[in-house]
Amino acid sequence: MTTIIPDHGHPPHTGDDRPWTDPARSTAERVELLLGRLTLEEKVAQLSSAWEDVEPAGPEVAPGTSLFDRPGDLDETARHGLGQLTRPYGTVPRPAIEHSRLLAARQRQIVEQSRLGIPAMAHDECLTGITAYGATIYPTSLAMAATFDPELIRRVGAAIGADLAEAGVHQGLAPVIDVIRDYRWGRCEETYGEDPHLVGEMGEAYVRGLQGAGVYATVKHFAGYSASMGGRNHAPVGIGRRELADVILPPFERLVAAGVESVMNSYAEIDGEAPAASRWLLTTLLRDEWGFEGTVVSDYWSLPFLVDSHRVAVDLPAAGALALHAGMDVELPDQRGFGPALVEAVRRNDADEADVDLAVRRVLRQKAALGLLDADWDPEPPALRAGGPLDLDKPANRELARTVARSSAVLLSNEGGLPLPSAGRIALIGPCADDVRTMFGCYSFPNHVLSDRDDLGDGVEAVSLRHALAAELPAVEWTYVRGCPVREADRGGIPAAVEAAERADLTVLVVGDKAGMFGIGTSGEGCDAEDLRLPGVQEELVDAVLATGRPVVLVVNSGRPYAVGRFAPVTAAMVQVFLPGEEGGHAVAELLSGTADFSGRLPVQIPNSPAGQPYTYLHPPLGDRQSWLSNLDPTPAFPFGHGLSYTTFAIDTLAVDRAHVPVDGRFTVAVRVRNTGALPGAETVQLYFTDPVAQVTRPVRALLAFAKVPLEPGETAIVRFDVHTDRLAFTGVDGHRIVEPGEILLYAGSSSGRTPAAGVVRLVGEERSLTGIGRYGVPVVVDRG
Repeated sequence: MTTIIPDHGHPPHTGDDRPWTDPARSTAERVELLLGRLTLEEKVAQLSSAWEDVEPAGPEVAPGTSLFDRPGDLDETARHGLGQLTRPYGTVPRPAIEHSRLLAARQRQIVEQSRLGIPAMAHDECLTGITAYGATIYPTSLAMAATFDPELIRRVGAAIGADLAEAGVHQGLAPVIDVIRDYRWGRCEETYGEDPHLVGEMGEAYVRGLQGAGVYATVKHFAGYSASMGGRNHAPVGIGRRELADVILPPFERLVAAGVESVMNSYAEIDGEAPAASRWLLTTLLRDEWGFEGTVVSDYWSLPFLVDSHRVAVDLPAAGALALHAGMDVELPDQRGFGPALVEAVRRNDADEADVDLAVRRVLRQKAALGLLDADWDPEPPALRAGGPLDLDKPANRELARTVARSSAVLLSNEGGLPLPSAGRIALIGPCADDVRTMFGCYSFPNHVLSDRDDLGDGVEAVSLRHALAAELPAVEWTYVRGCPVREADRGGIPAAVEAAERADLTVLVVGDKAGMFGIGTSGEGCDAEDLRLPGVQEELVDAVLATGRPVVLVVNSGRPYAVGRFAPVTAAMVQVFLPGEEGGHAVAELLSGTADFSGRLPVQIPNSPAGQPYTYLHPPLGDRQSWLSNLDPTPAFPFGHGLSYTTFAIDTLAVDRAHVPVDGRFTVAVRVRNTGALPGAETVQLYFTDPVAQVTRPVRALLAFAKVPLEPGETAIVRFDVHTDRLAFTGVDGHRIVEPGEILLYAGSSSGRTPAAGVVRLVGEERSLTGIGRYGVPVVVDRG
């Protein structure tokens, strides 16, 4: 494909007439020099974006792609310059190097046709790797959380960032740091779980990796998206300010403190206020209280949604004015509320040009930092300058993806079913056993763009669990039967599955999800669930196979936790994986065979009842089982943090270095962990706390810190957690975050439901109010001996 760039008649620029291109000047000076030369139309152009190639090969790739008239091509949308180019790699299936050439051509066009020649930033999705044809597909964020290994996830962020930088992409739309409040919500797979500390740890690790590679991260969705009523996508949020402050906001606050460069708003609404139009969220809290200095970018079509969905704006100029005043800097993926609509709003005095200037300063600061304003800026991505090729699925990245997949699988139970025997007859049954796309998240390119284009392949090499197991255990006599589809109510294959199970020595039954977008999948954006039963007729398949009485190893491969607890007493083993990516087949096969050991831990509970939700482990005492108040029992089948290994561990002592700690102080908790088994393995030592008496209700258990510790057989380690009292803060009765004096109970163990080691610390002094950013991190030291 050849792009012809028109001659727009602008004379060539020189350094003398463009002093902002001099990197020797300070960033602030360069920004003001350039801002002073911009017309209103040119300023607003820096707050706008353009999305070419939005006619996807498969279904629409974002809500609203087909709802609005598309703006014209760059001749029209970038006449005055452009803030961002949307998804240059993540829309159409092309070889990556071709996308690089097109990106360079578009950048040249933007520079040459606009008066002052300012390049655009380019952004793309990167939740499970770059959403590009042929890019490495990592496990989902929920799987990454199950590793309980922030350093590993930092490496993932760094690898993705390096690929984005090589491709000429400046900003990645990840991570999602929403805290799960309802497992029915389709986007559970995109998050790091149901605990704000775990979410913050993993999110910070990913951001440090991505931004360390020179690519700006975008944390999303600010705020409350995951607490939508009924678990529905784009639904109102029924949440109080206390839950918002103590559960939803801490990961965002932490990532702002860590230096994240971009924040994306939530689609939801909180108490009738749309976040895209909330000055309290985007300015008072985010900027004034937390000190955020980066850019706020809109989730796709959030501005027109202010007109059509929220109905808080009469038209697009009004929507643009509302969002700008709230604190929005850049509209994605194109220009409907900003662009000409915002120019109109300023002209009719509905928007203040001073607010435009504030947003433009933030955009230009980032462009200067990225080198886009330098005189020697080159429009060609680094891979193109190097002569290509552009490999977005490098062997090292595939190995990293396998490491994450291997580290994230959770052994829920094992009654002798695992490891699998190396010989004999094994039946492999289930809709997720031989379909590689069931291992990919909804933001992987195959499931995001190509869900109805099997003819285009997956773009990456991926082996299903069926073929990986055959290679891993070649002496086994394998029989494969699908049994039923993932979603459709087709029971025709169940009798054959039963027959295969009856003839086998053991059955591996693989059920779960196939991710997609907006109802196409059973997990993913817009793929919400009415309840927590397995999709389609998969539960009937499980019941039928278990009814044979033959040993069954149940593997659940899903983007959310399903209520599979009732199967635990009658299975030989149960395994949970959360959509493990392109290397998931190999990784899971290694674990089932015993070549590798399980070390994943649950970032969410596994519920017992399919209708007993929403319910996470972060509940107050009134949320515990109260048999005399209700006949319903919310006790999970497997608690948050749970996971077994092929070896065994003991966590048996907890010591606090001081009995009394000032309300603005630190204390150290030392926990002993031992490998009591015959094999090497890794235990995740989890430290929880309870505030037994407080001025408002507090969680029964809350994760304070954790550490994943590899141990040889018989080896002992002491894990020391350095805790600041900010970690014990909560929102008091007056609506302010405080640290309250009093007793804090500490527990250590292998899950929120198994904490055999205990201790106590007393906070002393006057009640302390927290101002500014809290200290969320907990340094960890592991002493071996």
